[in-house]
Amino acid sequence: MTSTRLPTRPVTTSEPSPRQRKRRRRFDLLPYVLVAPLALFIVGLALVPAGFTVVESFFKVDTLDPPTRFFGLGNFRQIFGDPLLRTTVVNTLGYVVIGTALSTILGIAMAVTLQHRFAGRSVLIAILVLPWALPGVVEGIVWTGIWDANTGLLNSVLTSLHLIDHYQVFLGQHRWLTIFLIEIVQVWQITPLSALLVLAALQNIPGDLYESARLDGCSGPQAFRRITLPLARPGIAIAMVQAVITTLNVFDQPYVLNGAASTASSVMIQTYLVSFQNLNFGEGYALSLLVTVATLVLSLGAVKLVYRRVEY
Repeated sequence: MTSTRLPTRPVTTSEPSPRQRKRRRRFDLLPYVLVAPLALFIVGLALVPAGFTVVESFFKVDTLDPPTRFFGLGNFRQIFGDPLLRTTVVNTLGYVVIGTALSTILGIAMAVTLQHRFAGRSVLIAILVLPWALPGVVEGIVWTGIWDANTGLLNSVLTSLHLIDHYQVFLGQHRWLTIFLIEIVQVWQITPLSALLVLAALQNIPGDLYESARLDGCSGPQAFRRITLPLARPGIAIAMVQAVITTLNVFDQPYVLNGAASTASSVMIQTYLVSFQNLNFGEGYALSLLVTVATLVLSLGAVKLVYRRVEY
């Protein structure tokens, strides 16, 4: 029995024509053309002001004492020599620790609850987003009706339960109590975003892992500790970063609830007072630069601490 071989045509390679090369070049430029408007917007809105802040932080910029002149590290020496600023730095660190811890823990708990499908789940998620969508000033005004010493809801409830015999002043009396109560307002704002970020990470965990764990006799808490938390690390890391950034730059809630009092003043409030009340814009620029560097360092630290590469 003989086999026949079909004739094959030789494969020839030819150089692309000039028209094909031109078409490839045009399509290669398309991604850059699409990204260019956004890149220009970011440069114009963020990078140019940031560069301007870096330069001006080394100059004496005072509208009451012109002209602008080079001041070197003088602005930074004034910052570190200001005892009020040291107080606001400690206050801000308190905001960061309390806010990041509470929003992350509550966000994980909400995300795990919303991971399971139940009636009204989509409506609950929509309601959950509302505190995050509200401006900080509005939230401060809303929560004033809770913490107020004369007509506050908290005083009314505690009095009705006979836990206190007269209305109490919660804000402005004790430093750390004031910081904690103000940060509760901000946690109410940032926790929904943390929950949604963690929930997005949980949606990517295969259900087969939980099924296999259940067949192996793994309990619910064990599955949460060995499957949910390790595989949700990317979402938790992003949630912590946004919490760090938001709490480090807190301004609206302390200013609305406690004014400019140093009891619970933040670094951002101090930056505002230095720049627009004292009109010392050079020191304001320097302080803004330090806040930016601190935000970058703490955010990278949170990512380094929590983030791990996820492999299934």
